[in-house]
Amino acid sequence: MEIDAWVWWLIGAAALGIGLVITAMPELGMLAVGAVAAAVVAGVFGGDAVVQVVSFVLISTALIAVVRPIANRHRAQRPQLATGIEALKGKQAVVLERVDASGGRIKLAGEVWSARSLDTDRAYEVGQEVDVVDIEGATAIVM
Repeated sequence: MEIDAWVWWLIGAAALGIGLVITAMPELGMLAVGAVAAAVVAGVFGGDAVVQVVSFVLISTALIAVVRPIANRHRAQRPQLATGIEALKGKQAVVLERVDASGGRIKLAGEVWSARSLDTDRAYEVGQEVDVVDIEGATAIVM
């Protein structure tokens, strides 16, 4: 019993798909799509081995050349929505207890936080608005 070429291409595509799932390398997915294209060329159009390999190489290369740079650009972008302590940096707060280099209390985002002054020589009095520069543990650094 002889297995048709298109079946071998689909077996190769499945193997590449399994490799994609195991390694999370998107390039393997693009190669799998190229193998499916070669299976279509072999099964539907009856192309010979050279045409099948050329279609595999062309489709795979085109996908890697086009999709990979787009994926890399999206992977490098920082999230648009800041969450957690990153969302608190740059916010304004109101001083509840005098804040200096040794400590104090502020109201930040509706919660009471311990705080200390960024500038060791500076103190902020009750009712003053301050900017949150950083968060260290459970303490807001303000100026």
